[in-house]
Order: sequence, then C-alpha cells, then structure tokens
Amino acid sequence: MHYDAGNYEAFARPRKPAGVDDKTAWFVGAGLASLAGAAFLIRDGQMSGDKITIFEELDLPGGALDGIKAPEKGFVIRGGREMENHFECLWDLFRSIPSLEIDGASVLDEFYWLNKDDPNFSLQRATVNQGQDAHTDNRFDLTDRSQKDLVQLFFATREEMENKRINEVMSQDFLDSKFWLYWRTMFAFEEWHSALEMKLYLHRFIHHIKGLPDLSTLKFTKYNQYESLVLPLYRWLLDQGVNVHFSTTVTDVDFDIDDTRKQATRISWVRDGEEGGVDLGPDDLVFMTIGSLTENSDEGDQHTPAQLNRGPAPAWDLWRTVAEKDPSFGRPGVFADHIDETKWESCTVTTLDKRIPEYIQKITKRDPFSGKVVTGGIVTAKDSNWLMSWTVNRQPHFKQQPDDQIVVWVYGLFPDKVGDYVGKTMAECTGEEICREWLYHMGVPTNQIDELAATGAKSVPVMMPYVTSFFMPRQAGDRPDVVPEGAVNFAFIGQFSESPSRDCIFTTEYSVRTPMEAVYTLLDIERAVPEVFGSTYDVRYLLNATSRLRDGAEVELPGPHVLRKKIYEKFQGNEVGQLIAEYDLIKEP
Repeated sequence: MHYDAGNYEAFARPRKPAGVDDKTAWFVGAGLASLAGAAFLIRDGQMSGDKITIFEELDLPGGALDGIKAPEKGFVIRGGREMENHFECLWDLFRSIPSLEIDGASVLDEFYWLNKDDPNFSLQRATVNQGQDAHTDNRFDLTDRSQKDLVQLFFATREEMENKRINEVMSQDFLDSKFWLYWRTMFAFEEWHSALEMKLYLHRFIHHIKGLPDLSTLKFTKYNQYESLVLPLYRWLLDQGVNVHFSTTVTDVDFDIDDTRKQATRISWVRDGEEGGVDLGPDDLVFMTIGSLTENSDEGDQHTPAQLNRGPAPAWDLWRTVAEKDPSFGRPGVFADHIDETKWESCTVTTLDKRIPEYIQKITKRDPFSGKVVTGGIVTAKDSNWLMSWTVNRQPHFKQQPDDQIVVWVYGLFPDKVGDYVGKTMAECTGEEICREWLYHMGVPTNQIDELAATGAKSVPVMMPYVTSFFMPRQAGDRPDVVPEGAVNFAFIGQFSESPSRDCIFTTEYSVRTPMEAVYTLLDIERAVPEVFGSTYDVRYLLNATSRLRDGAEVELPGPHVLRKKIYEKFQGNEVGQLIAEYDLIKEP
C-alpha cells in the first residue's frame, strides 16, 4: 500500500489482485467504515460481492451516520457530519456509488452540484442575550500570547503532545478567544481533550482557517447522512450480492500469533440469543470496526430524559477482548474508561408551530423553508451554561418530513451544568425541557416558551457516553495500526485504528480512509491510496492562515523607519515578496 496524489494514480484502474477469487471477507459492524471497505473490495479488489459478509449489532446499517423517524417519538439525528472538498478517500468512494436522486449521476456528482448551486456559509455564527447577535464579526481576536500558543502547537512534535490535554499547552488567553469558541463548538473539543488531536486538526485543516468564523469551509448533504450517504452505498452493496446480518453481536476473534506472523482464526458471535461462529483460514479476510462513538446511545422523548448508559458496551467489549491477545492491538481503556469526559447530549427538535421558524429566520437571516442553506452550520449560544449550539440544515432534512415542519439539531458540550432557563442540567431534561432552553436562547418571549415547547414542537434527546472518546489524551500504541505488523488476514478499521497517513479522526474521511488502506494492503492492490491534502506544506496556505489568525493585521517590522524600509525592499522583486504582499502580512512602511 502506498500514497500518492494527482491524476496518474487517481484515474488508474488496478488489475485484479492475485488469488482474490479464493478469498472471502468478513466485516464487524455495518458503519461507514465497513460499508466502504466492502465497496473497495468489490470495485478495486474485484472480489465477488457474495463472498463478503457484514455483521451488525443493530437492525440497520450506518453506524454514527444516522437519521431515522422513530415511532411515536419523531425524527432523530444523534449528530451531523461536516464535510469539505479535500476528503480525498470519501469522494474517491462516492464517485462510484449511484445517486438515488439523479439518474445517471453518482453520489459525488449530486453532492458537488448541490454545493455549487447552494454554497454553505453562516450569516450569524453566535448569539448572546437571548438570540441577539454576538458580533463575532468573523474575527479571531487572538492576543500575541494566543498566537504564540498556536504556533508552538503547530511546530511541536507529535511525541511532545502525547498524553497532554489542551489546557496544559494552551494559555487561558487562548481559551478565552473567539478562535477557541469557533473551534470547540464546531469540532466538539473540550479543554481536557487531547492536545495531539488538536495539533493534527490544525495541520489537517490549515487551508480552512479563513472560513472557520463563517463556516464557509463546510459542505453538507441534501438530506440527513443516512439517506444521502449510507442508503445509496448500502443498496449498491446489496445489488452486488453482499451479505448483511443484523442483530448480530460479534463477541470474539481468535488469532494464531507467533514472533513474525499474526492470523485471525475464528469469529464468534451471538445472533437472536444463539451463539455462532466461523473458522478462518489465511484467505478469509477480517475487518474489525473497534470502539464506537455512538455505543450505548440512549433516546429519551418529549416527556422522558435520555439516560446515561454505563453498562456493557459490545463494541468496546469486543476490542477489550481482542486487545488482551496482543500488545499491538491497542489499549481501549484509554478511550472508553472516561465517560464523564467523553459524553455529551444532543436533541432533535421538530417544529409543529409556524411561530418557531420565524425566530429561526430572525437569527439565520434566511427562510428555513427555502430548501437551501439555513444556518450554514452551527449557531452557538455563547452565553449558554450548556454551551448550546444548534443547526438547521437544508429542509426537508428527511424525505418523509412534512412541508410545514423544520428539523433542528441541538447539542450541549456541558450536559451536567444547570440551564439558564429550565434550572436543570441538560442530562436531567426531557425533550420538551431542552426545547424550552433552546427557545429561550433563540429569543422567544418567556411568556410563550413553555407553550411552544409543549405543543409547538416534538423533541427527542439523545445521551451519548462515548461520543468524544477518540479525543482523549493518548500516545503511540493506544490505537492499533490499521494492519498490525505481521498481520496476514485481518485489519482494524474506523475511528480507533491508527492510519499511517497524516489524517485526523472524527470525520467521514477517516472512516473511509482506514478501510481503503486495509483493503489495499491485504490485497496488495496496485493503485495508490489518496494522500492527505498537503496544505500544511504549502506556503500559500500557511501565509493565508497566518494573515487570518492575525485578523489581517500586518507584521510589524523592527527598527526605525529607514531600517524598516530597507528590510521591506529586500522582499520586493521575488516570489517570497509577492506572496507576502498577496496575503497582506507586511506592508510598505
């Protein structure tokens, strides 16, 4: 397996790998990672679909990419995924998956045209004082100390950031900045999360620093991600003959391990209360999704709070069982043993009263019924005790959604803090009570809030114990390599496996990159995996980011006017000077 960029590798069609007709494939989990891996086996590995089997604990595919209409409760989305143009592996996959919406088009075509016609950006990123504009003015307001913090983080080695928390390496100046407000609410970072992960994000998305304040960096699907991404991929796999077994919990994978070679030898599972399993030879490939950010999610409803489930967690229990068999299989407790630091809560609000969309329009400055971009990403109630953010994507967000309803996604980073209006923690609140808190921060008059939350909306809270578990401070070896050294027929895929690339987790891209790397490695496919976009090595993006982080303020040249003029003249007439001038970093004295 190797990486490359450019059309030569991207447009190449690999030849059929040797011996693929004698192989079978088994996937643990039916999230995006497994679905993508199966697609790469068929498209690039040229494996017959009927030789691929997927086991899933739940009764539907998609993992964290969800969006359902629950009986009696209403529409439910546990979370949303933000995408960008340089998700190279994701788009490599979906260029080959037919759209369910447009005849003759791929999912990528559909997505590309949508975001060309209706580009994403926010007209109001944050509010204060019950729906009033927080006047962030697309500024970062980073002090000299805060800028220094970011530069030091950027240039630090990975090893220097291992096992460190963000608040251990970033000053209070930085944590009070608008930059941190944008960053933490967009990516769901907490101050106690991994400084290493923040560093990786900074490198990975340095080309999007300019669009961070107004969210113009982002692109979204037409509907929820289940209907827009999972369903077309899943149906394509079924058309290829892939076998999918739901309500099946994989409980163990056995291995034959010696000093130089590791082989998976058996998969064990429980289906409908009955134990089962299959013995594996070297030609039986196993792809294991380990861990889960949505494991043990609990839904409440309009009148019932969501519960925090600290009980057995099958996805994590499987990894714990497997990890005991070899040190190279990772340390799941680093991520799974800190529920109070990895949980947060979301709530899906479906509006039933036409008065609520009027308040949405007042803040977003867009008609929520237009079918086009509404919030353009999250709106954060900056002064919310829960640090509440909410978003309205293009409507309808579900194909079944009535024309007069709006589906809103609300989340709070601090579910254990007492709300500003309801006087209870988010974790204690019913859907109706969370809706009250949201309406309060939307600016709805207090004498209307209780009525509208009770009869003007239907709200479904969801508590997720592990939703930011991959952000916990870590070090090398805590996550297993996608294909551990010596592995001949198995791989770890998904958010908790360690890609050898420079990519970062909590993205749809990572969920596609890791299975692509796994398939290409185990089948020795003669085509490159797309490398991570190299913006962190491109001086143009670095200069542009520097200018934006300084809110356009020029760099002060040292010394008296005559000396500054001489220094400035040194930059003129060369490539460096032209770039510095283009990004307004140094101006003529």
